[in-house]
Amino acid sequence: MFEQTFKNIDDILYKDSGADSELDYIGQTSWIMFLRYLDELEQDKADEAELEGKKYRFIIDEKFRWPNWAMPKGADGKIDHHVAMTGPDLIAFVDKELFPYLAGFKAATDDPQTLEYKIGEIFSELDNKIKSGYNLREILDYADELPFRSSKDKHELSHLYETKIKNMGNAGRNGGQYYTPRPLIRAMVAVTDPQIGETIYDGAAGSCGFLCESYEYMLERMDKSTKSLKTLQEKTFYGKEKKNLAYVIGIMNMILHGIETPNIIHTNTLGENIRDIQEKDRYHVILANPPFGGKERAEVQQNFDIKTGETAFLFMQHFIKSLKSGGRAAIVIKNTVLSNTDNASVALRKLLLESCNLHTVLDMPGGTFTGAGVKTVVLFFQKGEPTKNIWFYQLNPGRNMGKTNPLNDKDMAEFVELQKTKPESEQSWNLKVADVDTKTFDLSVKNPNTPEEAPLREPEDILEEMETLDKKTTELLSSIKSLI
Repeated sequence: MFEQTFKNIDDILYKDSGADSELDYIGQTSWIMFLRYLDELEQDKADEAELEGKKYRFIIDEKFRWPNWAMPKGADGKIDHHVAMTGPDLIAFVDKELFPYLAGFKAATDDPQTLEYKIGEIFSELDNKIKSGYNLREILDYADELPFRSSKDKHELSHLYETKIKNMGNAGRNGGQYYTPRPLIRAMVAVTDPQIGETIYDGAAGSCGFLCESYEYMLERMDKSTKSLKTLQEKTFYGKEKKNLAYVIGIMNMILHGIETPNIIHTNTLGENIRDIQEKDRYHVILANPPFGGKERAEVQQNFDIKTGETAFLFMQHFIKSLKSGGRAAIVIKNTVLSNTDNASVALRKLLLESCNLHTVLDMPGGTFTGAGVKTVVLFFQKGEPTKNIWFYQLNPGRNMGKTNPLNDKDMAEFVELQKTKPESEQSWNLKVADVDTKTFDLSVKNPNTPEEAPLREPEDILEEMETLDKKTTELLSSIKSLI
């Protein structure tokens, strides 16, 4: 049912002149779903207050609540078409009254962790792109059918929403930067093994896939006491995101996974001077896939000790600085970080090896990231002690990766298991840092255990084998004839 509802909404957006890509579809679906969710959340809180003999003060004013502007219903529980806005009236209300009202919440509070601030942030950054009020009326009708109250419903909605995020990434343009294959994320989470009481951070949060998967991992394994659940909800997951649409998608994704008021801040992470990061700003676990290939301006580079225009290299410095002593990280980054000979790359490798234990490097096959032509590695490290030994694992799923053959959990299973003991195999090997050239700190992926291919044979040897086989065949046929 839910899947069909999402498809129906997409079909309507496809017909509308204002939304023309998967990015637009998910952006428009997100703000509508958010308001639908907000109404359910407030109603739940009002019901709880009533049971306790208290009165709940709604965040949203009467006029702007979902049942009053989006779905006014009669006594029969059906939409009252005499009251419900549609056509140009509906678009005028949304654009000129609803969005400005909701955007105003941002100025009402300075605390980015409050629901009020999240409301204001979302509606300050998004626009309504739906041009036809008749199309919007249809979408609102469908959205009203989506239930948000039970955990089972939320789980199904979160799965469908993840599918939309994946489709957005597959659609190309800049959508791919919001989507990291979930089997890879789950493997990274399993290796870092976050525990209740620890803080988990992603400074390039995108659609918050790392935080959502960490939440699922921890929820499944922890003691579900009231205190633990409250800690998981409020004091565990933190993120920052620069892009408007990604910020909104990330917030919505976390809400659907069960986190009511996500600790996601809309900001440019690289705009923060890493010299200002203090112990209170540090985290136990960092999981991220920072954007790479970008070129940061000179003034942004001044926030870092190692100056470079490469976005991913600046993020690496931010992550190292943002880890607590003993903290663990798993970062997706392009594989050239291990071998580039420019000064910034060499300095970054030196910093990483001397300040952290880079214990594991996972080499991912080409095609892991749909639409991205770069090869990537995942760096697993722990802050506080220098690196002495690095275990490399070269993932080989035995097929060409791509949109029709995406990464799956089975592909990652051997890596997750072998990482515990770090053995030598045809796909894995160990490198002693004492053997690394201290001028370049080159950590290129060079598998010494790849089986050597048999050398090509000389033509005479091939002809000789053919003659031998012919002779055996003739003898075999003769013996068969003698038996007939």
